[in-house]
Amino acid sequence: MNILRFITAGSVDDGKSTLIGRLLYDSKSILADQLEVLEQQSKNKNEDGVDLAILTDGLRAEREQGITIDVAYRYFATDKRKFIIADAPGHTQYTRNMITGASNSDLIIILIDARNGVTEQTRRHSIIASLLNIPKVVVAVNKMDLVDYSQEVFEGIKKDYEAIAKRLHLKEVYYFPISAFVGDNIVNTTDAMPWYKGESLLHFLEKVEINTSSYPHARFQVQYVIRPQTEALHDYRGYAGQILSGGYRQGDTIEILPEGITTTLTKIEIDGKEVAEASAGMPVVLHIADDIDISRGDYFVHPNHTPHMEQTVEATLCWMDRRELRPGGKYLLQQRSRLTKVIVKEIIYKIDVNTLEQTTEVESLKLNEIARVQLRAAVPLVYDPFQENPQMGSAILIDETSNATVGGVLISEE
Repeated sequence: MNILRFITAGSVDDGKSTLIGRLLYDSKSILADQLEVLEQQSKNKNEDGVDLAILTDGLRAEREQGITIDVAYRYFATDKRKFIIADAPGHTQYTRNMITGASNSDLIIILIDARNGVTEQTRRHSIIASLLNIPKVVVAVNKMDLVDYSQEVFEGIKKDYEAIAKRLHLKEVYYFPISAFVGDNIVNTTDAMPWYKGESLLHFLEKVEINTSSYPHARFQVQYVIRPQTEALHDYRGYAGQILSGGYRQGDTIEILPEGITTTLTKIEIDGKEVAEASAGMPVVLHIADDIDISRGDYFVHPNHTPHMEQTVEATLCWMDRRELRPGGKYLLQQRSRLTKVIVKEIIYKIDVNTLEQTTEVESLKLNEIARVQLRAAVPLVYDPFQENPQMGSAILIDETSNATVGGVLISEE
C-alpha cells in the first residue's frame, strides 16, 4: 500500500484535532488501552462518550489551553492505504510550524467553521499551500450540525473559497460538508445532509491519486559511501541514497555533480540484490565504473538533463528563529545530505501571508515572516526550481554557531 501524507490546518477551535480523532476512532485505528485512557480523560464528550481531540493534543500544555501549539504527527491505515497526518497549529505565531508540517504533504485539509465562514486564517493557510505548491486542497466545512446542516451555508462558503482558489491558482480543490464532532461525512456519509451527493472524506482520501515525483529527469544524491574494506568485499565501493526523481538503468552514462565528471553506472542494488533499473523514491546503492573521489552530498544525474548550478540564487524563505535575520548573515544551507556555506545577500521583499502583498526595503526578518531573498553560496549550488522538483529545490538554513534550524528555503523562480 502507498502512503498519503496530509496536513490539517484551520483557525483555532475549527476542529482539526477532533477531525483527526474522528478518522482514527471511526476507522478503528485506536488500541483498546488508548481507548480506555481516552474515555477516562474525556471532559468534552460527544455522543460516543469520548473527546476525540485528546488523541492528537498529546502535550499537556496544549490540553490545558485546548489548542494545538506544535505539529503533531499521527499514523493510521485502512485496508486500502496508509496515512501520515500532520496536525498543524492555527495561531499566526506558529506559521513556521505549519510550513514544517506542510513541506512534505501530498494534500492539505483546510477546515472552515460553518458558523464563521472564510476567515483571515483560511486565507493565510491557503497562501502557504500555494507557496509550498501542495498539489491538492480539501476544504472541509466543519460543524455543519451547528448551522442545521444548511446547504445554503455550505454553498456560500464554497463560493467564497472558489474566489481565493482562483486568485492563488489552486487547481485541485475538493469540498466536503462535515461534522467532526458528530461524525457526519467523515468515515461514512450521513443522512443528515441528503442534499450532499458526494462521498465521505475518508473514502476520498483512500482513493485520491498521489502526485508521485512527476519530474522526469534523474536525480540521486549520495547519503553514504559504502566501503566495507573486508577481505570478502575488499574492492566494494557503493553509493547509498534515495532516488529523488526520474530513474536509472544499469549501463547509464551519468555525470557526478558538482565535479562534472562523467562515468558509467555499472550496478544497482536494492536491499542487497542487484536490479536492472530503479525509479523515484527507491533507496538504492549505485556502483560506477571509474574510481572517482565522491563525497556525501554529491549528485548523480544524466548528462543531457543536468540541474542548475549557480552560486547566487533567489529563494522564498520562512524565518524560524527568534533572532532577526539581517542582510549579510552567514549560515549553512543544507540540501538533504549536502552542507554549503551561504550569505543572505539581500532581502528582496517581504510577503504578507494574509494578503500576498509585497513590501520592499526590508531591514530584517522576524520569526514566522516570509520573504524573497538572494543567497550567495561559497561553491555552486546544485538544484532544480522548487516548482518543478520540490526534492531538489528545498533546503534549510542552519545557524553555524548553535546548529539550530533557522529557516526553511524554497529555491525557485519568480
